[in-house]
Amino acid sequence: MSVLVVGISHNSAPVSLLEQVALDSDGLHKLVHDVAAGEHVTEATVIATCNRLEVYADVDRFHGSVEELSKLLVDRAGQSTEAMLPHLYVHYDDGAVSHLFQVASGLDSMAVGEGQILGQTREALRLGQELGTVGPALNVLFQQALRVGKRSRAETDIDRVAPSLVSAALDRAGLARGEIAGKRVVVVGAGAMAGLSTATVTRLGATEVTVVNRSPERAERLAREYGARTAPLSDLPVELDRADVILTCAGATGLLITTDMVLSARSDDRSLTFIDLALPHDVDPAVRDLAGVTLVNLAELADELQHSEVGREVEDVRAIVGQEVTAFLAARRQASVTPTVVALRSMATSVVDAEMDRLDGRLPDLDDAARAEILHTVRRVADKLLHEPTVRVRELANETGAVSYAAALAELFALDPEAVDAVTRPEGLT
Repeated sequence: MSVLVVGISHNSAPVSLLEQVALDSDGLHKLVHDVAAGEHVTEATVIATCNRLEVYADVDRFHGSVEELSKLLVDRAGQSTEAMLPHLYVHYDDGAVSHLFQVASGLDSMAVGEGQILGQTREALRLGQELGTVGPALNVLFQQALRVGKRSRAETDIDRVAPSLVSAALDRAGLARGEIAGKRVVVVGAGAMAGLSTATVTRLGATEVTVVNRSPERAERLAREYGARTAPLSDLPVELDRADVILTCAGATGLLITTDMVLSARSDDRSLTFIDLALPHDVDPAVRDLAGVTLVNLAELADELQHSEVGREVEDVRAIVGQEVTAFLAARRQASVTPTVVALRSMATSVVDAEMDRLDGRLPDLDDAARAEILHTVRRVADKLLHEPTVRVRELANETGAVSYAAALAELFALDPEAVDAVTRPEGLT
């Protein structure tokens, strides 16, 4: 069996499409059940956030499973297959392990390093356990992903990356405009980065903060937390006319703020600062050519952050994730040969027992002490003969390649496939 991920996130789709696949509690439960009911699926769960919807499944084949899971997401989006598929991504087996570890560590978040994703990963595991759709494979994978996420935050300051990005952008803007204190600020978006932006400008003393978002409910939740006001996306031109600073974090397909919009919205020649923290851009780069307008975007911050302590934190977490992926895959490959090794040793024990019964029939007068010594000797011979093959098959399991050494061992010793399948793997390696 192998783990398959089919998903859609802020990295692959516009906010408008992510909103179409957003699920309430009932919808989430139904999706998990639908995935688990797939012909090739044995285990399933879903990570659902405002910026991602990812299906995790333990499957017995790749192609049929990809088609099944992709169709479930396409159906929920209400889009045609042709329109939806370019926004879906697929990770399989080793790639699925690496992706989940990156997600849990915060490397794949819109606001890199944000801690909320760790709780959302934990919730996905809990949901699958509650619904009975998570078994040994996904349980071990998600438990390890949670440990990787905790380790990343314990050994680095990755949780400071996203706030540092906002602070760096404000500092750069402040060099041209002065302090944020006393200014009217508009935050466009309601995700993790928008939350960090709202918290930062509120802390710095902005006179008024307005959250503008396509989804009124999400805007209200964010605004309530920081005492801000809200406005619908359709009112963005009006808000531009009132604002001093606009932070955009929506990452929508297509520009939310164009040069013409800025020209039409400004009723005077006062200064206006745009901080575009979205990817792709929310603000037309050409607005910086307008008189009195300052624009700071991610491209300008990239080099600065890459060579800063923040950039090093990201690289440190990438190194941790790489180490953890390697260790997990090695343990999984070794665990995969355990049933074969156990079945082989069980077969050897059966052969020894049968030969001792045969010896008892031929030598009925053999005393107990002599029998015990013979049994001990025969078992030692069997153990020594099996020791090197079983050690080597575990070592070879760590080597990449198409050869299945466990299958070869089973073939060479004519092991019963049902006996191999019946073996219970050690706890923590199932």
